[in-house]
Amino acid sequence: MNLNDLARILNEMYSNAPEGDRVAKVHLFGVKYAECILRNNYKATEVVRLSGIKPSFATEVSNGIKLSKYVVPRVHEC
Repeated sequence: MNLNDLARILNEMYSNAPEGDRVAKVHLFGVKYAECILRNNYKATEVVRLSGIKPSFATEVSNGIKLSKYVVPRVHEC
């Protein structure tokens, strides 16, 4: 997965999030895609810049990447 793919996914997750859940969705993006981001030495700032969301969200992506060591996204069965 390249930077443009990640940026598109981040934009979609952010844009499609319910009003009060946007920051949580940015964190979730960092958790879900941490391995890909780290393996390819991508920078959160670059992914966020390409996604078109506010640059300040790079901190939130970084927080999600850090959280990925401790959490696993829950999959809904229903």
